[in-house]
Amino acid sequence: MNENTHQQTAAKDKISLAQKLIYGLGAFVNNLLGAAMVTMAIVLNLGLGMNPALVGLLGALPRFIDAFTDPLMGYISDHTKSKWGRRRPYIFVGAIVSGIVFAMLWQLPRDQSENFYFWFFLIGSTIFYLAYTIFATPWVALGYELTPDYHERTRIMAVQNFMGQFAWLVAPWFLLFMQNETLFSDMIEGAGWLAVIIGLFTIFIGILPAIFLSERFTPILTSKDLITSPPQPKGMKAAVTDFFKGFLITIKFKPFLKLCGATFLVFNGFMMVAAFQSYVIIYYVFGGDQALGAEYVGWAGTVSFIATSCSIFIVTKMSTMWGKQKAFFITIAISIFGYALKWICFTPDNPQLVLIPPIFFAFGLGGLFTLMGSMVADVCDLDELETGERREGMFGSIFWWVVKLGMAAAMAAGGFLLNATGFDVALGGAQAADTLFYMRLADVLVPVLCSVLAIWMVATYPITESMALEVRKKLEARRGKSITQDDKPMSSESELANA
Repeated sequence: MNENTHQQTAAKDKISLAQKLIYGLGAFVNNLLGAAMVTMAIVLNLGLGMNPALVGLLGALPRFIDAFTDPLMGYISDHTKSKWGRRRPYIFVGAIVSGIVFAMLWQLPRDQSENFYFWFFLIGSTIFYLAYTIFATPWVALGYELTPDYHERTRIMAVQNFMGQFAWLVAPWFLLFMQNETLFSDMIEGAGWLAVIIGLFTIFIGILPAIFLSERFTPILTSKDLITSPPQPKGMKAAVTDFFKGFLITIKFKPFLKLCGATFLVFNGFMMVAAFQSYVIIYYVFGGDQALGAEYVGWAGTVSFIATSCSIFIVTKMSTMWGKQKAFFITIAISIFGYALKWICFTPDNPQLVLIPPIFFAFGLGGLFTLMGSMVADVCDLDELETGERREGMFGSIFWWVVKLGMAAAMAAGGFLLNATGFDVALGGAQAADTLFYMRLADVLVPVLCSVLAIWMVATYPITESMALEVRKKLEARRGKSITQDDKPMSSESELANA
């Protein structure tokens, strides 16, 4: 196929809207748990009086545990053989255990020492994140294998990304719920009830992908198969060796590393200055008026949510028309324009202009997690062609661990960067002119530079649409299948609307 010819999605490769929505519910649960852990942590400080530094430590320590447990869960899922598949049993059990542990974690005892609360929450949150990994890692991997079609993968990721955004819409209201004096005696009681609601939601909604979705690449073993020819488990030494071999193959796979690097740069460039936007709005645009500044920060967040949600489907259409790589370039370029607009629109002369840049830089995150998930799925095919194994679990776990670790590092680096500007909270609206200048400069320059580097990194990403189709043909020939007449390529751009 040439650059102007596109593969039409075969009927057998299409995933129904109902199935996409069910997979998307997993994204809502996944993001909701992550957002709730971050948002509800304020209770440890305001409700229990814990030192903010210890609260921050409680948020960071489990990320180091994830460095081991995420790839391990990916390996276990990739190598599981059961009549229910490789992913679905873990999604089902993980959703139930995650919901129960999350609800129990926030039933905080009263009148205890700070040291007690630290260890109580550290142990409890560690158990929670283990259960969370059992659910999330196989769920991510399942999305990569729902369809082998180049474009249908992007559509699946678009729906799940869109549905996952709603978690970030409801999470900011958690504090208001927990502080409701009509319903609860204090914030601690409110957190306990909110955790029960979230836990029940996780259980009943999180299990749906396990029940209603099917796995494509692993044959389902019957009870008779398990009796007559049961899977032979590897010895511990062989399993450990196999795990590290697969881990090293994954992290050395160059196309995958390019995607991880680009994601790290775009997402964490945004996260590093996420706080800067609030500071610039409050202290530069509104001269230190926290109440008015906070209101505009909230409205800017709402505009960003709406723009991100809309951009997801625009990005999906661009990907179908021009390919994933070009769609990435366009969306990141639009977001760079949005970041640059901050220098002009974040002005005390016309505060309403604050709402314009989010419309554009929202394309960065909207496109990122739509395209990258789809591109990682393509990487899994190329890896299978070269190694003979499917490692969706390993690829997905390492990809998202890079995101989580980078986010933690970006948030820490953002604090140091804010100090470097000379910001002094005690000065209120009387910050030095140089401080305001450097805050504004960092708010614009950091994400722009990170985005430019991400474009450079993806510029040499090798998997085009035509290459992905050739890889699929070779894989299906190896499996004893073939591309059907239903898969014939489209002859012109004008036919894309019918894809």
